[in-house]
Amino acid sequence: MKFKLWTGLCLLISQLMTLSLDAQPKQNPKEAFQQLRSAEHAAVLLGHHPDLLPIKNLENRSIVAVHLEENQSGLFDSIANLYAPVASLSAKPYQDSADLYNLEDDLQPYNTVIVTLTADGLSDYRNQLYLQDISKRKAMIVVILGAVRHPLSIHLSQLKCPVLYMPTHTSVTASVAAQIVFGGIAVNGKLKKPLGPDMPAGKGNTTSAIRLKYTYPEELGISSESLHQIDQLAAEAIAKRATPGMVVLAARKGKVFFHKAYGFHTYYKKVPEQLNDIFDMASVTKITATTPVVMHLVEKGKLKLDSTIGHYIARARKTGMKDIHLREVMLHQAGFVPFINFPKMITDQDYRRDSSAAFPTKVADHYFIRKNFFKDFMWPTMLHSPIVTRGKYVYSDISMYVMQAVIESITDTTLDVYANNHFYRPLGMHSTGYLPYYKFDDNRIVPTEDDQTFRKTLLVGYVHDEGAALKGGVAGHAGLFACATDLAAYYQMLLNKGYYGGQRYFQPQTVTTFTKNESKVSRRGYGFDRVDPDKSKEYPSKLASQHTFGHTGYTGTCVWVDEDRDLVYIFLSNRVNPTRSTEIYKLKTRSKIQDILNKAIDDAGHKATTKIKTKPKSKPHSQHRNPK
Repeated sequence: MKFKLWTGLCLLISQLMTLSLDAQPKQNPKEAFQQLRSAEHAAVLLGHHPDLLPIKNLENRSIVAVHLEENQSGLFDSIANLYAPVASLSAKPYQDSADLYNLEDDLQPYNTVIVTLTADGLSDYRNQLYLQDISKRKAMIVVILGAVRHPLSIHLSQLKCPVLYMPTHTSVTASVAAQIVFGGIAVNGKLKKPLGPDMPAGKGNTTSAIRLKYTYPEELGISSESLHQIDQLAAEAIAKRATPGMVVLAARKGKVFFHKAYGFHTYYKKVPEQLNDIFDMASVTKITATTPVVMHLVEKGKLKLDSTIGHYIARARKTGMKDIHLREVMLHQAGFVPFINFPKMITDQDYRRDSSAAFPTKVADHYFIRKNFFKDFMWPTMLHSPIVTRGKYVYSDISMYVMQAVIESITDTTLDVYANNHFYRPLGMHSTGYLPYYKFDDNRIVPTEDDQTFRKTLLVGYVHDEGAALKGGVAGHAGLFACATDLAAYYQMLLNKGYYGGQRYFQPQTVTTFTKNESKVSRRGYGFDRVDPDKSKEYPSKLASQHTFGHTGYTGTCVWVDEDRDLVYIFLSNRVNPTRSTEIYKLKTRSKIQDILNKAIDDAGHKATTKIKTKPKSKPHSQHRNPK
């Protein structure tokens, strides 16, 4: 198992791949953090290529890691794939030239190449020629893992690329190197001794952190022990069959300090939960797909919240929706009915168990709905549904069906394509999107309900929401699938007021406008849910600050961003498996975990404040550079 490579990395390792909670390695977290910090401080960047390291513009890059030596390559690749899709190729060192020529031909599909090797490997003349040849045709980054004990004969100017030098060669340095390459960790080390002709002592360039870092709680002043209660809450939820498994992630100040997977995909316990598993987001789709596209179009001046539905949707002009403003739609104050039970309206003439030209829309395995079912039946039913509570807060999925139609009328493309092109690909969210059964292995997709009333099958990769399924799987209110690390990047971007990975996605004011409370009759923002001002409701949790925004999902998911604590909290589960259990609500698992994180952050802040106040004034304290 790759897991064996990771002994000694504790929570950092568990962020990548864990078979179960009990399988995590045992090591003092403080010692592990010091190893990580030592590897960071020892890293040196040679060659000045700020446009290439850290890697930016992920939407324009096809990346491959070439390992000329195998040691720690698996860990490097695992960390790299937290940031972007990175392919992997390897060749044993000191083979004949033909092997390297073959390896060079294999690079054809990629425009960006990361090469890892040891100092001995870099001293080999054949490897030098190989690197020089690649650098002429591809964007290249070289990572040297391990100490250079004898001066190198190669000139960096010959490679014309950044060279990252990691003086030690361990699992820790491999993970740090991958994070530096993608901007999770800043580098500012200097060479302590000369390494070669144009690598004198004192040389070393600096970079800034531009993406999430994967680290230990101790870096943020949080004790790992203070988070053990999360393990207990997870075990309780699984034991009481609230959900068969879950993934929990927390990031503060741009640093992921907690990421664990618990339980299994189902109660049959055949597939253990993994950290990169893909979950059905349910209503978290609203703020991770539809709302950001609305924000983008508002910024571009292509959509106005004060315009009406009828302005954008011609078919609405003869319905009660005609004069409803989009602002009301985004706040759930448009007066739409809460729910329309479309599965109850399906007749035997509307579906088949095999596909055909007349029944092309796949709703699940062996379930195909007739052509234009949404256009000819579902959409008119929604458009002509009664408007009875306009001006009041009534949560309705129809709101995001409407916003999807508005978006697609403006952009002339589908919601899934637009969101992928403008957000998911640039952010490195390569496990996020609609219709995952076409893209990923079933073992990565967490099953939802064993639906025996409508689709007569266990749903794996098919959206749980019936309306979204009947629409073909791509809907404004549901249908998105994602993993925790992808969501962390997106919500960190919002916490950063629209900036992430060296790119600006939104102006700060746009993020503020959409995420703050904009309703006079509810706690809601535009698309986003928010903390309830009534403290007795403890929503989303008892200790959540008043500047908390996010959303929950029917399948057992939630994402909350606490601006006061600089916190991104993600909880993913499949509480509807095998059937729709409400136990997770009764146990308050999601909110209790959130409060454990909140309290740990608050306690760390209190300790830091106390330490500063009690420190003798005669002793000046050092200033540490914030990598963010």
